[in-house]
Amino acid sequence: MKKITSLILTSILALSLVFSFTGCSKDGTIVIGVPNDTTNEARALLLLQENGIITLKEGADITATIRDIETKPQHLEFKEIEAAQLPAALQDLDYAIINSNYAIDAGMKPLEESLLTESSSSAYSNILAVKAGNESSPQVLALKAALESQEVADYITENYGGAVISTVEAPTNGFDPTVDYSALAGQTIKVGASPAPHTDILKIARDILASKDITLEIVEFTDYVQPNLVVDSGELDANYFQHLPYLEDFNSQNGTSLVSVSAIHVEPMGLYGGKQTSLDALK
Repeated sequence: MKKITSLILTSILALSLVFSFTGCSKDGTIVIGVPNDTTNEARALLLLQENGIITLKEGADITATIRDIETKPQHLEFKEIEAAQLPAALQDLDYAIINSNYAIDAGMKPLEESLLTESSSSAYSNILAVKAGNESSPQVLALKAALESQEVADYITENYGGAVISTVEAPTNGFDPTVDYSALAGQTIKVGASPAPHTDILKIARDILASKDITLEIVEFTDYVQPNLVVDSGELDANYFQHLPYLEDFNSQNGTSLVSVSAIHVEPMGLYGGKQTSLDALK
């Protein structure tokens, strides 16, 4: 009897060591956290497809969701989580696919820690967005020129080491020759933004505008809804936090009329390990 009990205990211990080593749940399920907003969820799934982990149904594109997955490893499951919460949830997941801005804000190092990284497609460049009809206002043109400056491009390169990439093709000196800056002197331009890197990049633009006695007021948001609504209502002049596919989907869903006036940078999305430390569990 003692021998049987000893064998049972030995078997239980061996199994517990296996689960502890692999980080898998007891049924072998591997869980990947993905953003729950439409366009970022699609980016996450396309990243997995590009790396041969899943396949999506024919025609599934930048609006794909987990319901568009055609084939995947049998043991693989997905958990849809609000994008900003993914870094905090990572410890309870096997993997998570996280936007670089949220990874940076959480103190992570995207290029060093991600196991897979999205190609820096300009389709997902983060944009300066305004209400339709305001694209050529002096305030918007002045802010656009400041964000498209060589100074901002250099700041992005020097401070993010490839985790954030400037997509401005021909950086300016920070000023638009068609704008009467003396007429804007003493005025305030209000722009909504999500946290790092957007607010930090805007601070460079703020310094450029300050040299012309123009105040740039940066209003920080932690969600993806309010910054669009307050620009559409006219409370803010512009926002800087999203990519064009997200904006177009937001307009369609909410009846807003925002447009992009400039693509400033792209933040490659990455797959990060939580309970897993390599891609082995996905093979």
